[in-house]
Amino acid sequence: MGYIVQQQGGRRASRYASRRNADINMTNLMDVMMVLLVVFMVAAPLMTSGIALDLPKVGGKALSGDDTSVNISVDKDGYYGEFGGAYIPEILHKCVEELTNTYLTVLNDESFKQEFDQLLRDYVGRPSPLYLARRLSEKYGCKIYLKREDLNHTGAHKINNTIGQILLARRMGKTRIIAETGAGQHGVATATVCALMNMECIVYMGKTDVERQHVNVEKMKMLGATVIPVTSGNMTLKDATNEAIRDWCCHPADTYYIIGSTVGPHPYPDMVARLQSVISEEIKKQLKEKEGRDCPDYLIACVGGGSNAAGTIYHYLDDERVRIVLAEAGGKGIETGQTAATIQLGKMGIIHGARTFVIQNEDGQIEEPYSISAGLDYPGIGPIHANLASQHRATVVAINDDEAIEAAYELTKLEGIIPALESAHALGALKKIKFKPEDVVVLTVSGRGDKDIETYLA
Repeated sequence: MGYIVQQQGGRRASRYASRRNADINMTNLMDVMMVLLVVFMVAAPLMTSGIALDLPKVGGKALSGDDTSVNISVDKDGYYGEFGGAYIPEILHKCVEELTNTYLTVLNDESFKQEFDQLLRDYVGRPSPLYLARRLSEKYGCKIYLKREDLNHTGAHKINNTIGQILLARRMGKTRIIAETGAGQHGVATATVCALMNMECIVYMGKTDVERQHVNVEKMKMLGATVIPVTSGNMTLKDATNEAIRDWCCHPADTYYIIGSTVGPHPYPDMVARLQSVISEEIKKQLKEKEGRDCPDYLIACVGGGSNAAGTIYHYLDDERVRIVLAEAGGKGIETGQTAATIQLGKMGIIHGARTFVIQNEDGQIEEPYSISAGLDYPGIGPIHANLASQHRATVVAINDDEAIEAAYELTKLEGIIPALESAHALGALKKIKFKPEDVVVLTVSGRGDKDIETYLA
């Protein structure tokens, strides 16, 4: 069973749900000690037009009315504009408070930076290449660079974040690590760093994803992790996250929860974005070397929860010369009901501790998302990206299953690179933009397609 979401009007929420005057719908999930809380606030459709691209428009009104100001930074309470915050059960207040009071101090500590940078260089293999895709560029009439996160150790961008968080967990004295995973890349990355640091690792993964991503499951087991199949809901990423939070509620003292994307209660969205920002940091340096300029005309990335997208755009958020395009999972089409296009269809709500856009029915119940990609079928979106879309700083397009598969085969045949299904959605966005010959485009290939071969061949 998923979290219950309630619609609610009124003033902006405080950082902890228990301190708000709003009515709260609480569901006893497993244990009388634990309540998983989700509150839904003002419902509003979202418009993602506003950038001068030849892209489909999304109906609805902007949340901010006629206010043209752009506020893209996180505040002290963990809000990006109207999105974010920390809506958590009482039992987790101490854990989250400790993390909030610790993460910036640790991330800014010189010894942490040195160890983090050393592991990214010598263990992960950074910097990842910025590859000029010549044949792909010829087809789309511009200059397309691919940020090759698929070449990282473990085969995706996820390792950037897990290394940073495992170092933080160790400094906080935690001995037990839990994680959720969808496509399995975050699970593999978490199991990898736990093996590296000799720490216990438990990974929650929906039973549906266990079956369609069994290669990654075996990798996690080989690395020493305990993989727990989740059988609630539609047995995918949302449900795995539910179980991970449930575990954290039951073991708050010794357990550290490594969240894999820019979702969850503050400070996770900000922390994950900071740890993934190495992607855009490298893009700036690499573009300077290759093009004599440190900014592209377009940045393109797929978005489910939004970790690779956050890392890709982090150092360009306030640079309006750069057009940001986010590709979410359209599934079988946003009009079919079988979709994970959260920004296109979602309404304001709270999921997994953060206020953001959520796919839900008229009663505020979360609806099951669908995507051919196990890493993108999440019914919410990171508050960073919800805010960027609502502020018209980013343009969001829905890429359907067939479009993603077509784009994956195109990259394979033109450049000899087999992308992950998640990355294929970013590639699918290329056909929805009219480029100029002088445009410089950077597209992040977030992972490699080894795990998706059976799907591609089906």
